[in-house]
Amino acid sequence: MLRLTAQETARAVGGRLIAGEGGRLLTHISLDSRTMKGNDLFVPVIGERVDAHDFICQALENGASAVFTSRHRTREDVERAVAEQTGRKAAQGESAPAGDANAAAFETGQAFSGPASQRCLSAAWIAVDDTRRALQALGSYLRDQISIPLVGVTGSVGKTTTREMAAAALSAGFRVYKTPGNSNSQVGVPITLAEIPEDARMGVIELGMSEPGEMTRIARVARVDCAIITNIGVAHIEQLGSQENILHEKLCIQDGMPEDGVLFLNGDDPLLAAVKIPGRRIVRYGMGDTCDYRCEDLRLEDGYPVFTAVCAGRRVPVHLRVMGSHMVSNALASLAVADHFGVDLKAAARRLGEFAGYKGRQQIVHAGGLTIIDDSYNASPASMKAGIEVLCSLPDCGRRIAVLADMRELGDEAAKFHREVGAFAAAHPVDCLVLFGELAEEIGAGAAAAIPCVQYCGTLDEVNAWLDAGLRAGDGVLFKGSNSMGLSGAVKHLLERLEKQRPAGEIGRK
Repeated sequence: MLRLTAQETARAVGGRLIAGEGGRLLTHISLDSRTMKGNDLFVPVIGERVDAHDFICQALENGASAVFTSRHRTREDVERAVAEQTGRKAAQGESAPAGDANAAAFETGQAFSGPASQRCLSAAWIAVDDTRRALQALGSYLRDQISIPLVGVTGSVGKTTTREMAAAALSAGFRVYKTPGNSNSQVGVPITLAEIPEDARMGVIELGMSEPGEMTRIARVARVDCAIITNIGVAHIEQLGSQENILHEKLCIQDGMPEDGVLFLNGDDPLLAAVKIPGRRIVRYGMGDTCDYRCEDLRLEDGYPVFTAVCAGRRVPVHLRVMGSHMVSNALASLAVADHFGVDLKAAARRLGEFAGYKGRQQIVHAGGLTIIDDSYNASPASMKAGIEVLCSLPDCGRRIAVLADMRELGDEAAKFHREVGAFAAAHPVDCLVLFGELAEEIGAGAAAAIPCVQYCGTLDEVNAWLDAGLRAGDGVLFKGSNSMGLSGAVKHLLERLEKQRPAGEIGRK
């Protein structure tokens, strides 16, 4: 857990205290100028469209105690910045660049306090060459202070769900801290390390990457003790070029891992099944007979997987509360890690049976006579097909409706991947496709005339209008698309409408 003075923080990252009080205690890190927990270090990241240095004083007035800065080098620079930022008002009506939390200051027209505030001048300003690299250096410094085992999780699909399931299984034997939200990036992982509480006895850390070299940078900060790789898909293939390159990048999760650290690999994934690394212990999990942790007697009960986990000759019954047979693989990975750390397998399986999913990832909602599968957080070809399988496994369901949006970052073959999803849907009992986005039109092309109802929508408003007019009691509805397409907004719209119509106590998530 972060517990350093501003001066100690400056030394840890090779920075200089150029203004303010070096004795200020820092216990949290924030990238969002609007949100502070108390005793925060604000790190202004320079993005493609927004330089968060413009919001330093907003962060300080909202409670930050210290800031990194690569724009200011002297006390005089600080005084000029404070005078400028606290003496102006964000331009009313100016459009905010998208994709940065701090850009909301433009949209709200929030005023900074009139004269230069004493709080801004007394806060600790730490000059660094690059705020992003300084944050990573701080994360690495904090990692040196962490003695508990850290389990890393990466992969093209299923990282977050596997993280949550691994944490659940390990919680049968440890107090576990896990990556909050989607803090799995170059800036998110250092913050995750800073938030690990002193009473934690195990950490499960998600590591994501979208460009060459990124996994190495993150892994050298996290230095996990062992790692799960869920699969090698085509997410981010636009940046990385091929699945073989994606495999190479994912395997860089070993950078910083000790020699006795274990890799837990999905034995059902062709690329991962072929991985051999001299000197590295590899444990494989999956459906195949050659896997060290495998599944037998799989069946679905009301759409939920029930199976026997076979673990080095031991047999453990598992009942999951998340839908879809693809969840079995995530559960096996979690049991393998729990077993590695000495957790009783039956106890771990019971904890897995209590896990009911994660927001935006196959959350099941029953409302207004509908069964809604909220899987809107993100999408790849594999996860979209898995979502369709879940939709089609719903028991006692009338029409099965898939609301699908574009899958992003799939490179030159994006249209082909979307058509494959359409063909997959056509081979399953899907009654209606509601397609949002230009690429999603290719899903309709792939389905050809095999699906009775195909509706094309150019905007989210059109999606919402179709939902309002087209749904009826008994329908099952899947929402799936890349996060940037905003399908979560359609889920919210539908639930809010049903909330207004429902009798008290009707809506509930599973």
